[in-house]
Amino acid sequence: MATKNIASTVQRMLTWLIGSLGVLLALKFLPAWLRFAVYGGAVLMLIVYLSLYAIVAKHAYYLLAHPPTQKADAALILGNKSNLNGAPNPCLTGRVDAGLALAQAGLVSTLVMTGGKDDEDGAIEALAMEQYALANGFKGHILLESRSSSTQENFAFSAPILQNHQIKSVIVVSEPYHMWRAQKLVEAGHLGQEFEVSYAAAPSQCWTSWGMLFKGAFREPLAIVNNYAKGYF
Repeated sequence: MATKNIASTVQRMLTWLIGSLGVLLALKFLPAWLRFAVYGGAVLMLIVYLSLYAIVAKHAYYLLAHPPTQKADAALILGNKSNLNGAPNPCLTGRVDAGLALAQAGLVSTLVMTGGKDDEDGAIEALAMEQYALANGFKGHILLESRSSSTQENFAFSAPILQNHQIKSVIVVSEPYHMWRAQKLVEAGHLGQEFEVSYAAAPSQCWTSWGMLFKGAFREPLAIVNNYAKGYF
């Protein structure tokens, strides 16, 4: 399964590169100054993308090697699409598994599930995470935030719920490659300044099978640029 998905990802990358090469070759009919400007812009964008990808990867592996050891009031588990190819999305259930592991280790007693409605099938991510946690024997307290549609909203919409339940410290849980952007959003104040925050990278099936070759990891630098453009950082 992992080999098949990696091969599919590589195939998509090659298709994109071949298409991009065709576009660049077509530029030979443009004036030289404009052609070189386009080439320069393309090289600059590639450098930015690769730099962000390297930063994200380094941070991901660092967090995996340094899991949280201090207790917190709750684990804040960031959402992802509920289903993938007609089955529970392992990227989502893996995040819940990481939250359950924190609870089993005695580091948290409350799980906060944050994620709204999926466009594809209308499933509510927070509810799917709650059902999965209960089905896997979790007996603690679960809080739900079911309106958010982005990582920034995960934090912004979760903050009042945490405050209303007198939660002072949280461990943010998500995919390893997602954690750099999540941490930057927290540092930018989207969760507020009232909480003590630490981070736990979830070694989900998506990560253990594909790591930084997963399509979500390839999209992450673009999501970071998008968040910068929106003024989130």
